[in-house]
Amino acid sequence: MRTGFRGAGAVASATALVVVVTGAWFGYQQLAQPGCSGRVELAVAAAPELAPAVEEAASQWMTDGAAVGGTCIDVKVSASDPADVAAVVAGKHGATLAGIGQASGTAVAPDVWVPDSSTWLLLLRNGGATAFAPDNNASIARSPVVLAVPEPVASTRLGWPEKKLTWSDLLGQVTSSKPLRTGIVEPTRDAAGLSGLLSLTAAASGAGEDAKSATTGALRALATGRSALRNDLLARFPRANDPATIASGLAAAALSEEDVMAYNREQPPVPLAAIYLEPAPMPLDYPYAVLPGIEPAKASAARVLFEVLTTADFRNKLATRALRGPDGNWGDGFEPPVGAPSPAGGGDGGPPAGGGAAGGLDPAAIENAVTGWSIATQSGRMLCVIDVSGSMKREVPSANNATRAQVTVEAARRGLGLFDDSWSIGLWTFSTNLVGDRDWNEVVEIGPLSTQRGRLEQGLGTVRPSNGDTGLYDTVLAAYRAVQEGWEPGRVNSVVLFTDGKNEDANGISQARLLSELKRIADPERPIQVVIIGIGSEVSRTELESITKVTGGGAFVTEDPTKIGEIFLKAIALRPTAPR
Repeated sequence: MRTGFRGAGAVASATALVVVVTGAWFGYQQLAQPGCSGRVELAVAAAPELAPAVEEAASQWMTDGAAVGGTCIDVKVSASDPADVAAVVAGKHGATLAGIGQASGTAVAPDVWVPDSSTWLLLLRNGGATAFAPDNNASIARSPVVLAVPEPVASTRLGWPEKKLTWSDLLGQVTSSKPLRTGIVEPTRDAAGLSGLLSLTAAASGAGEDAKSATTGALRALATGRSALRNDLLARFPRANDPATIASGLAAAALSEEDVMAYNREQPPVPLAAIYLEPAPMPLDYPYAVLPGIEPAKASAARVLFEVLTTADFRNKLATRALRGPDGNWGDGFEPPVGAPSPAGGGDGGPPAGGGAAGGLDPAAIENAVTGWSIATQSGRMLCVIDVSGSMKREVPSANNATRAQVTVEAARRGLGLFDDSWSIGLWTFSTNLVGDRDWNEVVEIGPLSTQRGRLEQGLGTVRPSNGDTGLYDTVLAAYRAVQEGWEPGRVNSVVLFTDGKNEDANGISQARLLSELKRIADPERPIQVVIIGIGSEVSRTELESITKVTGGGAFVTEDPTKIGEIFLKAIALRPTAPR
């Protein structure tokens, strides 16, 4: 039965290839003209493992006479880390990506970008690049995401290659009393790491009443073995086949099939097994993204280069680089790992080839996974400040008529459960004249969660709206000074403030005085991020942003109070890495 199905798939693939090759030849004939004059340079940034195959195909195209309207095409292919290109695009379009810093001053956006995953395109749009709409976006290659495990560990502990494993099985191994020593490449910067994180957290979310603790446990287990770079993680696998070295080395990590094949090609003392867990995780799909705004001649050249990269010849070039074609089939010379799914069966999972940047991807699931990861892996010092002015008594119909204050407290309580004991957190409330003529009240001083988690829980339970107004400016300045006074290196020091109104304190400082004072006391070597979450239609985004532009951080406004928790976690996740 399996043989027959593979045969049918091969016929379909052959038919598709005839169509592709015909289209590519027609496009090539249209553009390749003898005696071209002038030159247009097409800059292509491709994921490092894919770049050699793209460069080889582009070079052959140029040798054969690539031209547009009598102008020669010079394709420049660079091997580019997707995170670095994403930083450039984010800076150009005003987007913010968790875990991605500022692009270097010399970095330039390419004309065509082929990252390793469509998730990069989705994350950019979710991060604020709403006008970022690249053309094409169809896949030109594919590599399934697998669990890479040293072969001795795979056979003795996981029953490889006979036993079929699921992500729930892995979750049990990761969180057991004798946990499997796992690693992950920082999923905010690595698509395979993100794919593995999504699959593992999905398995944890199905754990019923224990879903929250299972998810937190999985995140923290992965966090202890994270690496910033893929090569650093690969170097942690055992480099000798004696039992002691194997026992002390890295035992499992989510990597691409290509990573495992490339690693084993070097004939290490302990080869890696590629375990194809079920359900199949989101694969690396290498979208061909023509970035917006390029000139027409480049756009035409980009269209025909794409045709060149969809031929049978290019699929064979991919095979020599341990990569599959976009439909999961592989070219000549590809030697699949033991247990690799039948290519014609489509067993590598993920969105369908050619589905576009968002095809089959769940933006909410990706954002939630990145947010949860960022919080679980950061160590911070935070002062949480909650508005208790009279307007916080207003009921929220979409939250079963709970008050704004109750909805805010519940969001803070849920967030508290995600922070581990390495965090230091304090709690204030504010209104006007809350303590004498002072607008704020210290409910719990900033301190380590390891000793005062219970006090914070109790403190949140005492939060009640007053009859006062909103003493925003005096409170922001006092909170900033309090965090600054106890500033700690190696952590993100921050103020997170929730409010549903504008400053209404007639006896307090002015906006100009607040901004002037914040500028005066700010210390670049001891930065403090201020995150302000505005609730309802009465807040002024302009007022809030005037503060965060001075301090760093960000202002988030929602008219739906039930979104507070989601915004709170997203705001925390987007904070920069702590200075050291």
